[in-house]
Amino acid sequence: MKVFNNTVSAFVVGIIFLLIIPLPTWALDLMFILNLSVSFIILLTTMYIKESLEFSIFPSLLLITTLFRLGLNVSSTRKILTNHGDAGQVIRTFGAFVIQGNVIVGLVIFLIIVLVQFIVITKGSERVAEVSARFTLDAMPGKQMAIDADLSSGLIDEQQARDRRSKIQREADFFGSMDGASKFVKGDAIMSIIVTFINLIGGVIVGFINGDGTFQEIMNIYSTATVGDGLMSQIPALLISVATGMIVTRSASESNLNNDVAKQFLSQPIVLIMASLALASLTLIGFPPVQVLSVSISLFALGVILLRQTKPQLQTEEGLAPTEEITSEASFYKNIDNVYGLLNVEQIEMEFGYSLIPLVDEGSGGSFIDRVVMFRKQFALEMGMVVPSVRLKDSGQLNPNQYAIKFKGEQVAQGDILVDHYLALAPSDLEDTVDGIETVEPAFGIPAKWISEDKKIKAELAGYTLIDPTSVIITHLSEVIKKHAYELLTRQEVNNMLANLKKTNEMIVNDTIPSIVSVGELQKVLCNLLRESIPVRDLETILETLADYGTTVKDSDMLTEYVRQSLKRTISHRFAEAGQLKVISLDANVENTIMASVKKVENGSYLALDPKTIQSIISVTSKEIDKIKDLVQVPIILTSPIVRIYFKKLVDQFYPDTVVLSFNEIDTNIQIQALGSIAIS
Repeated sequence: MKVFNNTVSAFVVGIIFLLIIPLPTWALDLMFILNLSVSFIILLTTMYIKESLEFSIFPSLLLITTLFRLGLNVSSTRKILTNHGDAGQVIRTFGAFVIQGNVIVGLVIFLIIVLVQFIVITKGSERVAEVSARFTLDAMPGKQMAIDADLSSGLIDEQQARDRRSKIQREADFFGSMDGASKFVKGDAIMSIIVTFINLIGGVIVGFINGDGTFQEIMNIYSTATVGDGLMSQIPALLISVATGMIVTRSASESNLNNDVAKQFLSQPIVLIMASLALASLTLIGFPPVQVLSVSISLFALGVILLRQTKPQLQTEEGLAPTEEITSEASFYKNIDNVYGLLNVEQIEMEFGYSLIPLVDEGSGGSFIDRVVMFRKQFALEMGMVVPSVRLKDSGQLNPNQYAIKFKGEQVAQGDILVDHYLALAPSDLEDTVDGIETVEPAFGIPAKWISEDKKIKAELAGYTLIDPTSVIITHLSEVIKKHAYELLTRQEVNNMLANLKKTNEMIVNDTIPSIVSVGELQKVLCNLLRESIPVRDLETILETLADYGTTVKDSDMLTEYVRQSLKRTISHRFAEAGQLKVISLDANVENTIMASVKKVENGSYLALDPKTIQSIISVTSKEIDKIKDLVQVPIILTSPIVRIYFKKLVDQFYPDTVVLSFNEIDTNIQIQALGSIAIS
């Protein structure tokens, strides 16, 4: 194939020279035959392909063939006008065959062919290409979402996803190119009419000047040459025009056009029989009986033959159409593995209303997927855990501007987005001066407004914080994932983390897992840490601590407390600001009351406080938290190590976002500032 690498380029350059260099008549004959052959090949190719992209070079080929025909027109016109109407045997033979001594008939036939191509085929192909281009572009977001959903669910790999995205982009490019390329055919038809009149009128004038004979002889010579030249350019043009219509109307199929027509057109034998009877009735109004009955009998015979072939199948399926589907489905689910496939749920899933699709579709310029990838990277660096793939899909059950976040098949959050607006957050001391649609920021529940693009500059000058729609969704998703990270840590992910640690410290993994603690027990400890937003990135320290205490302590909650104390530097840096920790302390009497109520059981311990005491502790805690809510974003309560876990479980029922730390979890270089104390009388 390397031999043909430069053939097309050389051919196009040769076409340009056709416009300048005169050709001998034998070469012109060869070029006309070549033009006709290429046109037949292109037409047949469009009939045998299964989908348009199999012939994606067609728009470029359309330009080349159009240029080729114009080059031949120029060369033939030069020959007609300079060689006494002789432009080669092909044109002379074709013209004489069509005209057959009657110039008017030849010109009429030529005009009919040109107008059929120009008004019917080219116009229709142009419109279909235009609509196909628009529909293909409109369908791109949905197709991209489907690819991302299949990729997230594991049905396809990255390479297959790239191939599918490339195919969608190529489809859009192809139909966009066809929309423009169809104009070549239209212009070619117009040019053919102009060239025909030039050849005829110019030829007659040149004939008189050269003295080629009488008026009738001159008309005979130049009309034959004109019609022959016009038809030799328009017949290939007509074939190319039909091919254009074929390729833009060709939908994706499992077979070519011939098989599809045979399968679908002959799929209803009874239709052929009814058509034959209707055709036979036309003899009653004077239609020629021989011709009508010949066609009618042929259709009737074909219909009967096809009906007999399909009759056994119809008898088998008669009255059993629903049962066939059910039986087929039942056969599929006889394989128990297929039933288990129904039980799979996505770890993280996001559904979008159709108005939000452009935000998440890469083909439409959406950056949502890239933002999710960057969040996954940041979360891994910050928390030491890899977030699972987020499956994205559109949903007809949501409002157009809504999105929903699901964990393991159940919705955990949702929000509303206005695509062409910005979410504006006003400073607390700022007077509300910008008009907008009142809303609530979905991640943190802060009052906000949706403002339009034209108010953006005014809002920025007024001190508002503006957030684009994609950032609003990403922020919401990230906060939800942080809050529920412990639900996403599966044993498979724990094994992945251990395998990663083995690359640098295989000994600690082999010594601890599973001889001291099992993977399941390690998972519980890690989930306990993530539940309270403690990073698990330092897995080596976590395993060393479990190796030290795991032989004697079997309670996962108590093991978590020892691990937290080993991670005190991490915890301190996470919650301290500028080396200072602002806290509410827990009174010694409250701690004693809590410890006196702890009940030990075989597998752990629990808190058994009476309701009155619980109410008193929570009431005081609520008051202290309210006092400092303007000073700190997240309230922190400091307790003794032995009480921390029990007080955390108690306060979680009422204030789940409250951080409870023990003295042993605070690094020595952190300055502690007590803002209040929880004490009951």
